[in-house]
Amino acid sequence: MSEKRKESGLGKDLVGLENVSGETIQAILDTAEPFKEISERAIKKVPVLRGKTIVNLFFEPSTRTRISFEFAEKRLGADTVNVAASGSSVVKGETLVDTARNLEAMRIDMVVIRHGSSGAAQFLADRIPSNVINGGDGQHEHPTQALLDMLTLRDSFGRIEGLKVCIVGDIVHSRVARSNIYGLQKSGAEVAVCGPRSLIPTRIEEMGVQVFTHIEDAIQWADSLNVLRLQLERMNAGFIPSLREYNRVYGVTQERLDKAPREIVVLHPGPMNRGVEIDSTVADGPQSVILSQVTNGVAVRMAVLYLLAGGAPERAEEAKKGEE
Repeated sequence: MSEKRKESGLGKDLVGLENVSGETIQAILDTAEPFKEISERAIKKVPVLRGKTIVNLFFEPSTRTRISFEFAEKRLGADTVNVAASGSSVVKGETLVDTARNLEAMRIDMVVIRHGSSGAAQFLADRIPSNVINGGDGQHEHPTQALLDMLTLRDSFGRIEGLKVCIVGDIVHSRVARSNIYGLQKSGAEVAVCGPRSLIPTRIEEMGVQVFTHIEDAIQWADSLNVLRLQLERMNAGFIPSLREYNRVYGVTQERLDKAPREIVVLHPGPMNRGVEIDSTVADGPQSVILSQVTNGVAVRMAVLYLLAGGAPERAEEAKKGEE
């Protein structure tokens, strides 16, 4: 392992934020800052990953995450290969172990993996020497989504420490919620969750979060709401009476936000179910930073790729200019 990689604090892989220090999270966010400018240029490229081969291995459908990673990789000059499960040997019965061995035989440098099973990213990371980045695994973690959420909060408030952030919606099925809880707490924020008891994990209070069962109470408490969609594709039982009823009781509406004691910043990782967990007037309103999240997603993923490749956080400004 290079000396520069030790300085970044990331190690070989990024499979979650549970075991990542607050200092390393801060380094990732700081590294993402200079990379934001690259997306505003006429020529949106720097050659810091020239010669590197990165495979985007997506066993679950994805649009935002996959495209965001692909933009990040290409803007850093890497060669990218996209593999979707529906068009791969996985549908013919190939196991993740076989896939890992085949990837290693191709002498790749990094893998971004999204998988429906919790722990799949760690499983792959333990079996190949290439860098592995978790693009979302089951109901476990989605670290880069949490990092871009945190960067967006820092842009909005100038800080993360001391903020009160409430994650609203389908917590029990959400990998985004878990990564956000770990990352926000390590950065000094207070975290709460809000939703029907059927969608909140049992004993979640042991993670140090506050639980609200009324959206009105959450809005009175919070500086920011991170609104999650209902993951209907993961629900095999009657978690909620109906979508209309969920919107009536837990929907983030302009009427509810107007009663807040302060201006609330609203995030959503997407895709949105408008009229269910969030109304269009809120999603498109001035308190929404949803599009900023998308922009920051590319910068954060550029930062993670750069650091895992051995880049030093303090040299990110030089890398932005193509000098590293």
